[in-house]
Amino acid sequence: MLAKIQKWGNSQGIRLAKNPLADSHINVGDEVDISVKDGRIIVAPAKRMRGRHNLKALVAGIPKNHQTGEFE
Repeated sequence: MLAKIQKWGNSQGIRLAKNPLADSHINVGDEVDISVKDGRIIVAPAKRMRGRHNLKALVAGIPKNHQTGEFE
């Protein structure tokens, strides 16, 4: 499949056909991971985490002396 780089506003983009997206399990609105290897651009589905956050990383960011309280 051939595609053409197009300018959209201040960005550039590629339109992808439905079949390659379906074959790679990517849907409209999904996040993708873009990397470059040996001069090739690789677009892959982003690894999905439940809730998009890592609970261990969030808890590790809480200061040791943090005190919780009640709010109305």
